[in-house]
Amino acid sequence: MEVVNTVGRRKAAVARVFVKPGKGQITINHKALEVYFPLEILQYQVKQPLLATGTAENFDVVINLDGGGIKGQAEAARMGIARALCEIDAEAYRSTLKKSGFLTRDSREVERKKPGQPGARRKFQFSKR
Repeated sequence: MEVVNTVGRRKAAVARVFVKPGKGQITINHKALEVYFPLEILQYQVKQPLLATGTAENFDVVINLDGGGIKGQAEAARMGIARALCEIDAEAYRSTLKKSGFLTRDSREVERKKPGQPGARRKFQFSKR
């Protein structure tokens, strides 16, 4: 098996994920996972597909992240890893990943600001007199 290449997206974040057989190292933008995401909850989110399928020690993952905030980037990376695992062996992993919701694209995006308003929905304060 050679390198598997997939894309994960969330909000404005895009993650290009490359998975190959290895010892379980995760590299994001040429940095270790622990350096790029210092918060443990975000590290856990990135590792979720690997932990759910029990393959955390079998694959090396290289991720190129771009755009968005840290939460969106972590969820984009999670989706990219889940898609890559499905490409590697759909029969073994797809049902577990699908049940956990890692293969579903969360399509919620920020609503645009409208002209004549301070935000997307908020209106300026109304004054009768």
